[in-house]
Amino acid sequence: MKKIKELPEFSRPREKLREKGAEALSNTELIAILLGSGNKDHDVMTFASKVAKLLSDNNGKLTLDALSNLDGIGLAKASQILAGFELARRHIVKESIKITETKDVLPLISDISNKQQEYFVCISLNGANELIEKRIVTVGLLDKSQVHPREVFADVITDRAAAVIFAHNHPSGEPKPSSEDKAITEELVFAGRIMKINVLDHIIIGEEKYFSFADEGLIKRYNTNFDMKK
Repeated sequence: MKKIKELPEFSRPREKLREKGAEALSNTELIAILLGSGNKDHDVMTFASKVAKLLSDNNGKLTLDALSNLDGIGLAKASQILAGFELARRHIVKESIKITETKDVLPLISDISNKQQEYFVCISLNGANELIEKRIVTVGLLDKSQVHPREVFADVITDRAAAVIFAHNHPSGEPKPSSEDKAITEELVFAGRIMKINVLDHIIIGEEKYFSFADEGLIKRYNTNFDMKK
């Protein structure tokens, strides 16, 4: 785990949050912002990665004792983390979201429909097609050098996702896919097949309109093993 000062400025948690929004950050990055700083022995990213692992190992449940037992994390930092999680629990109730058809995805991507830049979103799902996480992968004009399978699937693999849905917006408001959109989709579907991660759809959202590669039969054409209801 690199220290924050060793990261490029655009990859540092606070700067990344400013540029892409909180939803684009990993759990470790969000925890690092909650903590604020490390100490003379441990960088904040080291602390954050320990907390993120504890969170994962305990199915999202944290206790003051468990946090305080982590090397370098005392009562003050443990309290900061628990206070942040409790505040979120009180005000945000995340219901289980199951994706069975395109219309189930649209509320998850409505926030990018009016963006003036292209946002490429990755939605990871478990084996029951239930939402695990939604992330913004890139911001800006999409091309194959930006939307690289290695970067797109990195967090999906960490999530241990069984399936994934991609989405991006067209600032023009017209969701018709370009040749580049089709090429990117085909490349990602192929990469998903290699990793045995189902690419269920790629949705382009415009102004009150959308285009679904799955609905149009294009995903099936790229991946003969594709089955939305599998």
